[in-house]
Amino acid sequence: MNLNKRIFLYFFSIFFLMLAIICFFQYRREKEFRTEQLDQQLSTYNYTINRFVNEQHPDWDKLKDYVRLFPDSALRVSVIDTTGVVVFDSSVKKDTVLENHLHRPEIEMANSSFNGKAIRHSVSTGKDYYYLAHRFPKEYVRSALPYNVSLVSMLKANTFFLYFMAMVLILAVIALFIISRNFTRSIDRLRIFTQKAEKEEIPDTDIEFPNDELGEISKNIVQLYKLLLVTKDEVAREREKLIKHLQISQEGLAIFSSSKKEILANTHFIQYTNILSDKQCESSDEIFSLPEFDDINEFIENSLQNNELKRKRLIVEKSGHTFSVQCIVFQDNTFEISINDISVQEHENELKRHLTQNISHELKTPVSSILGYMESILENPDMDPKRQRFFVERSFQQALRLSALLQDITTLNKMDEAKRLFEKETCNVSEVIQDVLNDVHLEIEQKECVVLKNFAPELQIMGNRSLLYSIFRNLLDNTLTYGGEKLTVDISCYREDEQYFYFSFSDNGVGVDEVHLNRLFERFYRVDKGRSRKMGGTGLGLAIVKNAVLNHRGKISAKIVPTGGLSFIFSLRKY
Repeated sequence: MNLNKRIFLYFFSIFFLMLAIICFFQYRREKEFRTEQLDQQLSTYNYTINRFVNEQHPDWDKLKDYVRLFPDSALRVSVIDTTGVVVFDSSVKKDTVLENHLHRPEIEMANSSFNGKAIRHSVSTGKDYYYLAHRFPKEYVRSALPYNVSLVSMLKANTFFLYFMAMVLILAVIALFIISRNFTRSIDRLRIFTQKAEKEEIPDTDIEFPNDELGEISKNIVQLYKLLLVTKDEVAREREKLIKHLQISQEGLAIFSSSKKEILANTHFIQYTNILSDKQCESSDEIFSLPEFDDINEFIENSLQNNELKRKRLIVEKSGHTFSVQCIVFQDNTFEISINDISVQEHENELKRHLTQNISHELKTPVSSILGYMESILENPDMDPKRQRFFVERSFQQALRLSALLQDITTLNKMDEAKRLFEKETCNVSEVIQDVLNDVHLEIEQKECVVLKNFAPELQIMGNRSLLYSIFRNLLDNTLTYGGEKLTVDISCYREDEQYFYFSFSDNGVGVDEVHLNRLFERFYRVDKGRSRKMGGTGLGLAIVKNAVLNHRGKISAKIVPTGGLSFIFSLRKY
C-alpha cells in the first residue's frame, strides 16, 4: 500500500471514529430526551390524579370519567394503596379483583426512590405497557401507555442528524482524498527517484516537484544525492588506488581503527602475521595480543591520548625470520603498521652462492655410486651372481635418484625461466588435494596417519593444476618421509579475501630446530643430510613448493608449532 492510501486511510479512520463517537452520543442523548419527555408527561398525569383524589375523594366511576378527560385515549391509570391493593384501574371493570401490586417492579422502585418505571407485560389486560409510578403519602399513582409500535417510534431518536453526518463524512472523504494526493505528490516522485537510484537509472534531466515546501525539500535531497554520487566515485577511485598500492607493495601493510580493528590489510601483512603468531590468525587484529607487540600497544595508546602524529620502529625475531615493524599513528586516530622481512634479501644471496655447489655435490653422489658399482662388476667377471645383482640393483636405485633429481631441477628451471610454460585454467583446489590424498593413501594407511581437511568443497582459482598438485604432494611427501608415524596432518584454508586463499599445512611430527626454518626452501638443503639421502629425498621438494606458490603469486613460510611439529603457511591468488 502506497503512502497516499496510508495517509488517506489514517486520517479517514480518525475522522470516521470521531463522527461515530459524536453520532453515538448524540443518538443516546436524543433517545434519553424522548424518554424524559414521556416520563414528564406521565408524571404530570400522576400528580394530577393524586391531587384530584385527595381533594375530591371520588368513587370508581367518577375517577374513570376524570381519566377520560386526558388527551391520551390509551392512557391507563392505576391507584394503589400503601398495602399494594389496587383501588382503581382505568383499564379493567369496577368489580374486577386484581393481584396485590406491591411487588410490581415499578412499585418496588417507587417505594425505594419515590418514582419508578418499567416496561413489561400486564397480566390483567394481556398487553405490554410503559409504566411510570409515583409514591405519595396515602397511595401509589401509576400511569401507563401501551408499549406498541407507535410508542416505540416516539421513543426512538430522530435520525435526521445521522443523514447529516453521513453527508459530512462523504464531503470529508473527498477533501481528504484531494489533500492526501497533493501532500504525497512530492513524496511519490521522490519514491520514483529512489527506485531509479537503486537500479542506477538516474535520468539526466531533473525530476520536477511541486512548488511547495515539501517539493523544495525533495529537490534538495535529489541534488545532495547527485553530489554524493560524484563524491562516491572520487572516493572509490582513490580507494582503488590505495588498495592497489597496498597489494603490490612488498611490505606488509595494514590500517587499523582507534579500537584496533582491521580496516585494510594486504597479503604480505596477513602472511607475516601468521608467521609471528603461534596459531592461524583469522583476523589481523590478533597481532596486538602477541607479547612482541607490547611496545607497539603502549606506543599506540600514548599517541591516541596525546592526539599526535608519531611513529615507532622495532625489530622482531620469530620463527627464524627477522622483521622490521613500524607503526604510524595519524591525527584521525587511525594508525598504520608495516612489517618488512629484512632477512629475505640476505637469504636469497646465500642461496645463489650455494646453488652451484649444491647441484655439483648432489649430482656427484649418485654418479660416484653408480661408477663404483659398475667398476666392481667389470673388474670381477667371476663375481657371484647374487652379489652382482645386488650391485646392479643399487646402481639402478642411484640412477632413479639421479633421474628424480634431474626432473626436479628441470621443474625448478621451468618455474624460474618461463612462467608461460605453465598454462593457467580454472582449478578446484579441493579436488587437487583429494587427488593427492588418493595417490598416497597406501602410505598414509601404513604409517597410521590421520589427515584433517578443514576447507570448503569448492575452492576455485585460476592456476596450473600440475603445480598445485606438486605443492600439496611435496608437502605431504615431506611430512610422511620425515615426520614420523601416527601423525595428524591438518590441511586448512583458514581465511580468504577478494584476491587470495590462505592455507596452512601442519603436522604434529618431530619438527625441526628453529635454526633451520630460514633454509627449508633452499635447493638441496637438508636438515639431516645423511638421514635424508638414506630416505631417498632429492632436497628439492620444498624448493619446488615455494616456486609453485610464487608462480601463483602467493607467499609461503614455515614455522614451528608450539605443541610439536611443523606448519607451512602459504597463500594462493584466486585469479
